[in-house]
Amino acid sequence: MPIRRTPVKPPELITIPAGAVMMGTSEDQVWDMLEKEDWAEDWYSRDLFQVEQPQHLIEVPTFEIGKFPVTNADYHIFVWETAHRVPRTWVGFHHSEEEANNPVVAITREDALAYCKWLSGRIGGKQYRLPTESEWERAARGDDERIYPWGNDFEPWRCNTLESARRATSPVGLYSPSGDSPYGVTDMAGNVWEWTSTLLKPYPYSSKDGRETEDSPGPYVVRGGSWYYTRKLARVSCREGVLKTFISPALGFRLARDV
Repeated sequence: MPIRRTPVKPPELITIPAGAVMMGTSEDQVWDMLEKEDWAEDWYSRDLFQVEQPQHLIEVPTFEIGKFPVTNADYHIFVWETAHRVPRTWVGFHHSEEEANNPVVAITREDALAYCKWLSGRIGGKQYRLPTESEWERAARGDDERIYPWGNDFEPWRCNTLESARRATSPVGLYSPSGDSPYGVTDMAGNVWEWTSTLLKPYPYSSKDGRETEDSPGPYVVRGGSWYYTRKLARVSCREGVLKTFISPALGFRLARDV
């Protein structure tokens, strides 16, 4: 008897037009933030910016990116059909009903890539993947040098970070449209870190220097900050690197696609 498959709707994607993005953080921005806020109280604050420098301008071709991170409900269909390993935050083979629309977390980079491959096969003519680091930043930042997706000033009611005091993931789009990027992409500040396709290497970014490869243990770049970190790591230029086998209750992913 054939297995009955759950209908899969194509993910909602937003087209990001070709254009330039100013990647990273300038020295002026660093000192401005250190002077105006409490960054200097943390011993690592100044070092935090080094991996984001030098700031540089690059061109990014047109691409599509998920409006939302992949949710528990999305991922459950994949697990059910493929018998793929279950995220450690689930109980048995299920997530809680209250968290169906929350981002799926506690998955490795390989889990995310397996989901992309499965979805590409389930939806004919579509090839899904993880966004590159440059695509992620362009989708979050737009055409200027804003610090957060909505502008330069942090406001806790626009995103799910430690300042919001939720202490857990939140439903995708909960902070939309107030926390959206210039292109209408949601949850790019806080909620969950997101896997990218890019190895963590020094700037300037170049897609031709070996950083866009799957044949490495990492560290790979994750972006966006999360619910258990402060605004300092929710900036659009903030980048951290983790091994591809790393899992966290605050690390998920969103989809991208070539146009």
